[in-house]
Amino acid sequence: MLDEIASVINTYGEWFYLGIFVWTFLEGETVVIFSGYAGYHGIVDPVQILFAAWLGSFLGDQVWFFLGRRYGEALMNRFPKWRPRVEIALDLLYEFKTLFILSFRFIYGIRNVSSFAVGLSEISWARYSATNFIAAGVWAGSFVTAGYLFGHASEAALGKGAQAFGLVALGMFMVVVWLLLRRVKAKVAAHALAHPHPPLPPHPHGHKPDGHAHDKPAPPKP
Repeated sequence: MLDEIASVINTYGEWFYLGIFVWTFLEGETVVIFSGYAGYHGIVDPVQILFAAWLGSFLGDQVWFFLGRRYGEALMNRFPKWRPRVEIALDLLYEFKTLFILSFRFIYGIRNVSSFAVGLSEISWARYSATNFIAAGVWAGSFVTAGYLFGHASEAALGKGAQAFGLVALGMFMVVVWLLLRRVKAKVAAHALAHPHPPLPPHPHGHKPDGHAHDKPAPPKP
């Protein structure tokens, strides 16, 4: 199985790393864990995987921050199902501030709206960008390392059977990670609901709900 995957990756070469960038721009850790595992077996370069995942995750959340800052109220009115998760993220931002920005990628269930929520706050572009860059590196490094170490551990435990059974074990490992992240989500949501904070000002940056700055009042007609 790994030989087949290696053949596909060798065929597409650098496009694989572009795929990791695009995937992490949009979503998740599962492909990063698998890529770290493949890196241990020499199928891909784990350093290139790290930087592709780092940059993809960073830029993806920069876009969500921009959308929250520029069109936050309008988008929440357009997609009202977002609001409960956004409010949980804002509660956590109030309480933990920079620590929340550093850790929200590990909080399953609200990570997709967290950057959007920070865009609704009074956190500056510069502060968010710097913290987000560090956070994306920590996230990418954590999951690439997890996959790489799992490859090492499975080979040590299974010996020659590592390639035959390693992918099955890796799948089980990913399921465990997913379940743990869901448990974190439940605890975080319970904590946020138990420690509510006052809502943010409606438009802390002087934007109307549609994202446009307040217009100056028109002069009275003669």
